[in-house]
Parts: sequence; C-alpha cells; structure tokens
Amino acid sequence: MRSYRYLHFDVFTDRAFTGNQLAVFPEAAGLSTDQMQSIAKEMAFSETTFVLPPEAAGTETRVRIFTPGRELPMAGHPTIGTTYALAKEGRVVPSQRTVVLGLGVGPTRVRLEWESGRLRFAWMTQAVPEFGAVPADLEGLARALRLRSADIRMDTLRPQVLSSGVPFLFVPLASRKAVDDITVDAAALHSFFESAGTGDLGVFAFSLEEASDGATVYSRMFAPALGVAEDAATGGASGPLGAYLLRYGAVTAEQAAHLVSLQGVKMGRPSKIHISIGTRNDQIADVSVGGQAVLVAEGSLYT
Repeated sequence: MRSYRYLHFDVFTDRAFTGNQLAVFPEAAGLSTDQMQSIAKEMAFSETTFVLPPEAAGTETRVRIFTPGRELPMAGHPTIGTTYALAKEGRVVPSQRTVVLGLGVGPTRVRLEWESGRLRFAWMTQAVPEFGAVPADLEGLARALRLRSADIRMDTLRPQVLSSGVPFLFVPLASRKAVDDITVDAAALHSFFESAGTGDLGVFAFSLEEASDGATVYSRMFAPALGVAEDAATGGASGPLGAYLLRYGAVTAEQAAHLVSLQGVKMGRPSKIHISIGTRNDQIADVSVGGQAVLVAEGSLYT
C-alpha cells in the first residue's frame, strides 16, 4: 500500500469550521485518474485537488480538481485553497507576488498578498465569461427549485448561463428569503435542463437584497449532477456573477471593482467570496476572485 498525505482547508473564510472544505494532496504523483476520482468520492467534499509536477512552461505545478462525480477544468475554492497549501508547504514563498498553476483550462495566475511572512489573501484570475442561453421555461425552473414563479426576477436581470470555464445557470431572486427557501427537485431540474438543451448545470441562485452583513450578493449553489448537493462557496461561478451584475447594470463599474458574495449561510458554513471586475473601453477585461483559507487538519490516505 502507498500513503498519500493530504491537507484539509476551509476556504473563503478566516475561521475554522466555516467556508468551503477542501482536501489537497500536495504530492499526488503516481495516482491514476481513476484513483483521484475514487479519492474525491471518498473525501466527500465538494472538491478535492491533486498537485502534480508542472506540465506547461511557466507553471509551478499541475493541479487537477475533482468533485465526487467528475473532474473539473477549473474551480475557485480549490485554486485558492491549493495556493494556501503550496504556501504551507513552502513551495510558494513571501518573495513571490504571483504563482501560476496549471489547471484544466490552462495556466492560471494567482496574485498573493503576504503579511508577516504568512499568506494573507489570494486572488485567482479567471477568463472573461461567455454569456450563454437565457432559458424560457421559468415555471419549470421554479418547480425544480420549489419556488414560486414570482420569486424569480425577470426585469433587468433574468436567468442566464455564463461560464469562465465551467458553465452555471445564474438565477436572480427577489429576496434572500427566496434564496433560503430553495429545495432542489433533482429530477425536475434534470428535466428542465433537458428541455432547455443546455445539459445539466450547476444552479447559482442569488439575491441583491441588502442586509447588515454588508455583502453585495447573498447566494447558494446546487449541482446534483456533479455529486454536489449544495456548495458552501463557488469561486468558479463568482467571477461570472460579477461580470453579469456589471453588464446588466446591477452594479456600477466602481462597485464592480470589489464585490462580496456571501454564500453557505443556509448550510451553516458562511463563506465570503471577494470579486473584482475591471473594464477597459467600457468592456469587461479583468475578472478576479479572491479569499482566504484556514488549515484545519492533516492526514494520510492509503491506496
């Protein structure tokens, strides 16, 4: 039997037992794809990452990301958490201001902010998102989320598919209560996506209703087709979220430079995802998602 060490981080938080859980295997060379998938299923977090020798010039490492159901080409909390793992292992150091990770979407730059020799914050660069389909069957969508049709906004904002590497259906809701009221009917959701012709996607539901916590957005994400009933923090959807809000005038360009999405509250794992959208010539040009991570455990897995 071989032993593989892993680090357990809580990501998009500065407090243990909140945020989104992540297992990082910092020395994963020798594991097959099937073994990585089996390990991700065994860990049962929304994602598990495996750090491998670099494959592309200019990258520090190759990082593969798996949900319990399949491999992803990119994701936010695995990228931020893996960066913190590399700092903990001494593979990125305070003299570095950036690190480039080799993800499935290609080389991905992460900006590093240090304080007293420790990594304080990390910003993941994401691709400018592609804006996709606008589903028509809102009654079907409401049934799949067990909401009223009136809970789904259809004004300047409306449900739409966006992707910076992994597509999500973004669903603007009228209130935070509506976000909390969601209970996914997986079969009805599959039927909705089948009728829409998009294939099964993660559903990122959110409200812009203000509250005393100061967050710009209150959100939840569901991806039963990926083996993720609900995700406590979805960085891969957060960059597209910021671009969506800016494109449709829900925030100004000045506000879009720093947004905060509060996710995971209903799960009891509140997560703060920081979003920065930059523009050039009135066009979305730069997309970054940032946050912190906390090491909560270490262990070994035997194969």
